[in-house]
Amino acid sequence: MKRAIWVLALVVWLVATPRPGVAHPVPFSYLDVHIGPAGLEMTLTAHIVDLAHELSIEPRLLLDSENARNYAQMMTGLLSERLKITADGAVAPGQWTLSEVLVDRQSVQFRGRVALPAAPGAVDVDASLFPYDPEHQTFVNFYEDGAITEQAILSRDRTSLGYVAGTRQGVITTVHRFIPAGFHHILIGPDHILFLVGLLLLGGPIRRLFTIVTAFTVAHSITLSLAALNIFAPPANIIEPAIALSIVYVGVDNLIGAEGRDVRPWIAFAFGFIHGFGFANVLAEMALPQRVLGWGLFAFNFGVELGQLLVVAIVASVFAALRARGESVSRKLVFAGSIAVAAAGAFWFVQRVFFSGGVS
Repeated sequence: MKRAIWVLALVVWLVATPRPGVAHPVPFSYLDVHIGPAGLEMTLTAHIVDLAHELSIEPRLLLDSENARNYAQMMTGLLSERLKITADGAVAPGQWTLSEVLVDRQSVQFRGRVALPAAPGAVDVDASLFPYDPEHQTFVNFYEDGAITEQAILSRDRTSLGYVAGTRQGVITTVHRFIPAGFHHILIGPDHILFLVGLLLLGGPIRRLFTIVTAFTVAHSITLSLAALNIFAPPANIIEPAIALSIVYVGVDNLIGAEGRDVRPWIAFAFGFIHGFGFANVLAEMALPQRVLGWGLFAFNFGVELGQLLVVAIVASVFAALRARGESVSRKLVFAGSIAVAAAGAFWFVQRVFFSGGVS
């Protein structure tokens, strides 16, 4: 019994007694990025346990300033290798130096600087500082004009992030980034393209085709904005099948209403709302910067519109050339094309409702 009491006392002592430089209660690093007119000023604070692990030394050695200076080159070399900063799309080589030892925090602080001719519009951070520890996180803070503007966390599951400055250069960067993104998305989105193709099958004067495309653009711009602003955004498992049904509807309407009143602008407008939510799902994955949200939405929409106009120009020209061969060819084009459009929409609907990995 007496021996058991002594063993219990020893265990309590081992648990309760602090051991400076060995305990690692918070596996975190902290990166502050200050964006200024001449580039970036950065501060990184790392725990001595993480640094010592990489140096294969005792953590408590780094609590002594002189010892820390002896290992400074190795530590700054480690930071340069595992922390990559990109400014406006170009890799920005950082110059890291040892700043000070923070004994009370059991950490070492470093300062970095990236000299640039002007304040960058976009800064991307890619960091995997201490991959040996799966729980390690790096807290990143961005500053402009001395005020914190955005916070993020990098971890094993997320090793990179992008930041867009709320400056004129940030706006320019956003526009340059999201116009091609919108243009690219409409061209690689088979469902959106097929919807437009279905609307163009019946032909008509250029002014009528322009009205159809404009109605589609206005509608999807409204719902895209609603979703991007977190005002209203239906789940993708509802929107994606609905987009497929819109394609079916266009094909069927061409077959049963080809000789009646042309309501294609109204069809484009009504279903444009649904397609807008589909665009929003893609935009959400691209992490639209909140600080220049309006410009990002405008640029993405503008890119989508450019892509639509390209599709309309090509498809309408091909269809016009086919119709020029005679009325019989024109009727066959509408019939065969509408069936193909409706069939593709029906296939996507079944795929998106009953199977995973549907086309989007």
